[in-house]
Amino acid sequence: MLPTLSIVIPAYNEEKVIEKCLLSCVTQKELADEIIVVDNNSSDATAKIVRRLQRLHPEAHIRLLKETEQGLIPARNHGFRAAKGEIMGRIDADSKLGDDWVYTVRRTFAKKSIAAATGPVAYHDMPMPKVGLAFDKRIRQALYNSAKDHTFLFGSNMAIRKTAWLQIQELVHRDEDDLLHEDIDIALSLFRKNLHVVYDQHMVGGMSARRLEDKPRDFYNYVMRFERTFQAHDISSANARIPIFIYLMIYFPIRTLRKFYDGDTNKFTLSKLREDIREIAERI
Repeated sequence: MLPTLSIVIPAYNEEKVIEKCLLSCVTQKELADEIIVVDNNSSDATAKIVRRLQRLHPEAHIRLLKETEQGLIPARNHGFRAAKGEIMGRIDADSKLGDDWVYTVRRTFAKKSIAAATGPVAYHDMPMPKVGLAFDKRIRQALYNSAKDHTFLFGSNMAIRKTAWLQIQELVHRDEDDLLHEDIDIALSLFRKNLHVVYDQHMVGGMSARRLEDKPRDFYNYVMRFERTFQAHDISSANARIPIFIYLMIYFPIRTLRKFYDGDTNKFTLSKLREDIREIAERI
């Protein structure tokens, strides 16, 4: 018998992306047992959009929860506590799941020895997402194969067995200063407990590349979360630094490309560049 599955989505002011995310969940080849959106004090229309989709898709069992303690980790933990499924899928509000994501996750976790799983992503608001997915698959497979003294999960596209989470929930960091990668923190906690994490190339998710629009200093600080998370677990690994190198290498080329591409319309445009020029002119 296949395991039950809850999808958990922390959300803070995600009115621009939450509808597309939820529609990718409710149009699955095989529906999850429930979808949990944890509203983390949103001041925009996030909750309103979720409630509308609850009415439109009662068959999807969408639940809207409220977490008043600000932060991704409190919101995630609230969702995990509330989840009724044996497996908890953890995605971001800007994720767009492949049509057979639920189908794949359930069958991956049919093997009882698997504690957590992650997969590749397509960047749905970038040109040529299939090319990006092929590249992403190769990179993540290589990282998984080379990881001998650690393991990894990808927060935009991961799932964890609830019994495994209960074993590590006291090991993961509260990260009140918001310095770590919470997905890597989970992965390293699982590794410390000798719990099996797998990379499944068929577990395809989609995510936004909006992070690459961050200013260079902000993006560098974000990428260095890898290093800080490994340090928090007292792990020193050369392979652990590979993602840092990759992200920094692609940052400027992809950021430049995004200046000429509108992910909402999937068309090339000069509007973002004009906005940047206008902002610079206002500062002069």
